Amino acid sequence: MAKQLVKVIKVQVVGGQATPAPPVGTALGPHGVNIGQFVQQFNEKTKEFAGVTIPVVISVYNDRSFEFVTKSPPAAVLLKQAAQIAKGSGSPLSNKVGRVTQAQLEDIAKTKLDDLNVKDVQQASRMIAGTARSMGLEIVD
Repeated sequence: MAKQLVKVIKVQVVGGQATPAPPVGTALGPHGVNIGQFVQQFNEKTKEFAGVTIPVVISVYNDRSFEFVTKSPPAAVLLKQAAQIAKGSGSPLSNKVGRVTQAQLEDIAKTKLDDLNVKDVQQASRMIAGTARSMGLEIVD
């Protein structure tokens, strides 16, 4: 008999630093998943992304087994790293908090390309540029 999908859980966890504490424990606990096993596998898979928030989609099956897929880091996190800022602007139209170059936008777009709903890198960089503008970042050439 094939495994039956019970639940799909989406959480964002810092790469290489997952713990059984929330949000992982509270998301997986009610479904009977071995939290320690997930934490160990996740930390092993994401150790090169230490300190970066990584979205993960966890599929839980009826026999309490699980599979997970890691996504690329959110665009906002990558933009904050590129601009070297702590957080975005509260009023992005009037208060600019940093700058990013077109080259940085293209690098971020290449990183995110698999997770975005676009056909090529130029469309992806336009999408990332919109996120940058909404964060109060100035785009320079």
